Amino acid sequence: MQTRKIRTVSAMGLLLLLGAFWATSSTAEEKKPVYDVITVSAAITPPLASYILQSIEDASKTGAEGLIIRLDTPGGLDLAMRDIAKSILNAPLPVIVYVAPAGARAASAGVIITIAAHIAAMAPGTNIGAAHPVAIGLGGEMDKTMKEKVENDAVAYVIGIAKKRGRNEGWVENAVRKSVSIPAEEALQLKVIDFTAADLGQLLEQIDGKEVFLPTGKKQLKAKGATVHEKKMDARQEALAALSDPNIAYILFLLGLAGLYFEFAHPGVILPGIVGGISLILAFFAMQTLPVNYAGILLILFAVVLFIAEVKVISHGILTIGGIVSLVMGSLLLFDSPDPALRVSLQVMIPSLIVICLFFAGIIRVVLKAQMRKRHMGKEGMIGAMGEAVTGVHDSGKVFVHGEYWNAWSDRVVEKGKKIRVVQVEALKVKIEEIQP
Repeated sequence: MQTRKIRTVSAMGLLLLLGAFWATSSTAEEKKPVYDVITVSAAITPPLASYILQSIEDASKTGAEGLIIRLDTPGGLDLAMRDIAKSILNAPLPVIVYVAPAGARAASAGVIITIAAHIAAMAPGTNIGAAHPVAIGLGGEMDKTMKEKVENDAVAYVIGIAKKRGRNEGWVENAVRKSVSIPAEEALQLKVIDFTAADLGQLLEQIDGKEVFLPTGKKQLKAKGATVHEKKMDARQEALAALSDPNIAYILFLLGLAGLYFEFAHPGVILPGIVGGISLILAFFAMQTLPVNYAGILLILFAVVLFIAEVKVISHGILTIGGIVSLVMGSLLLFDSPDPALRVSLQVMIPSLIVICLFFAGIIRVVLKAQMRKRHMGKEGMIGAMGEAVTGVHDSGKVFVHGEYWNAWSDRVVEKGKKIRVVQVEALKVKIEEIQP
């Protein structure tokens, strides 16, 4: 009896030990560090800044160890860049900016975003630099005084961030003032970045145990055996990011104007007007996030006015030529930025202009042709109409024209059954002449 009790107690102890081991293993598995990874490979715009801010917030809420931003950008808008830098500097968790893959760059606004990160890393074959501020907005060059103010403000801003992160202050100043750019290996030597890594796995190995400073205090990173969660934009964020592309905004703008013009030229078609209205609204929304030159918008709108005037006024093509010139000039001036990422690509602009000019010219031709076409109704439609004499016609008689019987007269006698042509219409009586063989 005693032996049975001992065996029972031993079995229960073994089960408890197994349960404790299982619980410990589960806890260890649950505590495995997790890093969220997002990819930013476009110009820095407000929709993209909103995406990064949301990603930082989401990573903090889910308890991620940190957020890795895989960056490849030619630059972007200053205000969007400052929003991103501010959110990184005040992030409740470590933010790692990783310029990758090979061939990627962190140019212009990308420099400040990289410098602001808790940990900055680059893949071999990437580069960073060229952060000189440029005039973006309503057109025109900045005067010398304003240029100095903008440049000094940018230098002070980036030096302050570099000093906070312990990075090379002299180099970041040169990146702003002289637009210098360096490859990943040189950036590591100059202490512009913290690591170079060929891939995410190598990056995680290097940052394991690294200490960073958060607003709440010092934190030691745990990255050994970390789980990586690739996060992608949702449908709404992708749509907003796509709309912030100047090429997309430009095409939507032209499509909207073409649709509304077609609706005005052919009232009642409806569909082109709906498509045009939606496209125009989306284009104006996109332009809120881009460096728009309003002179460009006015020139394009003036081009449409000239195309409409061509339909109303006989100018022998002068108004159409003026509209095409205005459209081309407006397209070239539409986005005012020296940054190619914030301008319409010529590969997009040239085909779009050709198509839209042919479209407007085609619509104008159709409308003018319709206006000059001979009428087939009323008096105008009867002049020149051919028919047959139902009776003999001189001072009076009857003819059959357009499926109808008409009272008729003629200067000369027309015998019954002869082919006739209408030359005049008075009230309900027509003057005819015989068609000679």
